[in-house]
Amino acid sequence: MYRKLFTPGPTHVRERILEAQAAPMIHHRSKEYSDLHEDVVSKLKRLLYTEQRVYLYTSSSTGVMEGSIRQATNKKILNTICGAFSLRWHEICVANGIPCEKVEVEWGEAITPDIVDAALSSGDFDAMTVVFNETSTGLLNPLAELSEFVHENYPDVLILVDAVSGMAGAKLEFDAWGLDVALAGVQKCFALPAGLTICAVSDRARERALDIPNKGYYFTYQQMDKKYEKHQTPSTPCISLIEALQAQLDDIFTLGLEKRWERHGEMAAYVQDWAREHFELFADERYLSPTLTNVKNSRGISVADLNQELAKRGAQLSNGYGPLKEQCFRIAHMGDLTLDDVKWLTQQIEDILEL
Repeated sequence: MYRKLFTPGPTHVRERILEAQAAPMIHHRSKEYSDLHEDVVSKLKRLLYTEQRVYLYTSSSTGVMEGSIRQATNKKILNTICGAFSLRWHEICVANGIPCEKVEVEWGEAITPDIVDAALSSGDFDAMTVVFNETSTGLLNPLAELSEFVHENYPDVLILVDAVSGMAGAKLEFDAWGLDVALAGVQKCFALPAGLTICAVSDRARERALDIPNKGYYFTYQQMDKKYEKHQTPSTPCISLIEALQAQLDDIFTLGLEKRWERHGEMAAYVQDWAREHFELFADERYLSPTLTNVKNSRGISVADLNQELAKRGAQLSNGYGPLKEQCFRIAHMGDLTLDDVKWLTQQIEDILEL
């Protein structure tokens, strides 16, 4: 049975986007592909408010995270942790033998300038990682404020951002905020099938990478740059997904970016108000996500049973992540979902639970 996904990735994919993948195959070294790639990248630059380079990787976001940290540091990386996905940065650093330390807050709390200041003041670090929107907790870190602080006080520190569940759902100004890497898979706010990752990279991060040994091959900016001016990728890309991304970006800009941010904000405000009325919110109220609400299971319901009943009605949400399983449930309001969609979902939950 078809189910509309209110999960934080993969998300609901519209029929038009699914159909866009069925375009006749073209060769990745042809002019047709170069024209496609150039158009998509130019639109992504507008979406990310950047004049710097944007790469398309045929990979999950985790692969690009690994590639980016392998070419980010000559000293040590500071990993800021506020949930499961910001922790992944640290796990990748450790697995690759990259010198790193972590600074950690309780799940549901934000990473703020004062938290990173003590660590960075040691002078041991030349890069740091942060998650923009923490999927496990429903929290949006104050990235602009954090980046401004780091640039003013620690200008040599590169800022690497997991924007996986935020990019294209929350405004992210890559250049104005002074970010160095911002990456996201397309299966979340872009509302495409999984398999493609978008990664914006600053000029200074590309320069840093040139001097770093043992940075790998597939994910290096140096490899991507070999074909960048030709509007191609060094290895065969997932052409069908890029066709779908073009269709989605066309629709995004037809509507307008500000209206997109407003729609996500309206959905978030509605779900947050609903959660306050019937349950509780898990994350710090000052930093609530515009793309995902983590609802604290204050009623002690069975989230698994709720999802089984929702499935019969054509919907699916997500259980709490990791240690929060059954303690919370997560409602994604991202991508192509609308206010009417989330209102319908909450009505189904109220009916099932007899709220």
